[in-house]
Amino acid sequence: MPSHGKPTGSLAIVGLGPGRMEYMTGRAIAAITKADCVLGHSTYLNPLEPLLTGKQIISSSMGKEVDRARQAIELARTRAVAIVSGGDAGVYGMASIVLEVLEHDGTPVDVEVIPGVTAATAAASRVGSPLSGDFAVISLSDLLTPLDVIEKRLDAVFSIGIPVVLYNPRSRGRPHNFSLAVLHARKHLGPKTPVALVRNALRDDEHTIVTTLDEIEEHEPAIDMHTTVIIGGSESRIWRIQDHVKGIITPRGYHRKYVY
Repeated sequence: MPSHGKPTGSLAIVGLGPGRMEYMTGRAIAAITKADCVLGHSTYLNPLEPLLTGKQIISSSMGKEVDRARQAIELARTRAVAIVSGGDAGVYGMASIVLEVLEHDGTPVDVEVIPGVTAATAAASRVGSPLSGDFAVISLSDLLTPLDVIEKRLDAVFSIGIPVVLYNPRSRGRPHNFSLAVLHARKHLGPKTPVALVRNALRDDEHTIVTTLDEIEEHEPAIDMHTTVIIGGSESRIWRIQDHVKGIITPRGYHRKYVY
């Protein structure tokens, strides 16, 4: 029995990155390998099958994040537990809800948040270097954040001319949020501002489109919840090699200091 009611287990909140194991960090793989119990949505658990032999696997659906957090904390009193999250667990992932529940619960669990490759950097890697300096990430999902708040944030970040990454851009239940984001972008950015659409970044069924702000509507039917949208900033440009479009570059400023 644990002495003084102290837990003898541990809890790792693990960011899995884009979904393929070669893009997971070594620490993430180690935490899952060490765990007695692994919890998560089936979408994230299925690719981990080679690491899950002999472990207790608890799969739950979207919308059950609070229940999943509570169950993970309870198990972590006496066992090594990993709760997994796509991308980075601390960026629109499971870390915040697990830590909030843990804060209210008061259990002194040994907890670690393990980072992963988030969709913004995964998508950026497929289209050159669109996020070389300052940039912002905004989710267009209004399930947890009111739409008027999202619009204020969009207007603010587009107004300062930095690249903006849009998560959860378009779904059947809210097909118009992306159009609102484009309207805010056009208030502050020129029509030739480069835009990248990366669906399923770093996965087997990846699809990438590089276009511009004035031509975005013709590609809108291809945008869904699996798409990450990168709208360039005021200095971003289409990256070409011998007149072939390769992606997007946002200069970091080296051209102002060096000759190359």
